Amino acid sequence: MTDNAKPADPDAALDPSHALIPSVQRVNETRVARGFWPKIRRTAARIPFADQALSVWYAARDPETPATAKGLMLGALAYFVMPIDAIPDVFAGIGFTDDAAVIAAMIAMLGANIKRRHRDAAAEALKRLQAD
Repeated sequence: MTDNAKPADPDAALDPSHALIPSVQRVNETRVARGFWPKIRRTAARIPFADQALSVWYAARDPETPATAKGLMLGALAYFVMPIDAIPDVFAGIGFTDDAAVIAAMIAMLGANIKRRHRDAAAEALKRLQAD
């Protein structure tokens, strides 16, 4: 696959080994731009890792975050917003465990790129979401 090619398989964009290919980054950025806020609004009250997902989102949007970190963060967030994943979100209790694992792995790998300002913005956003 060339840098400008689109992945033949749409789910290939979620493969971490492809996360830094520019065309894959564009696909993931589009998925996240369209799907992150609608999904986090629907699920923030039900998922204990909402603050972490929001922190990753703010870090991925920060111009100071290195491009490599952004690419991987967008891949993790794209997995979170996908309607079909390893464990469908509709299964109460376990549906978000795979999403939580992906976000936790992202933070374990790239936590140094998630700054206090990202965490503070996430906390404020979560307060607003929970108040609605």
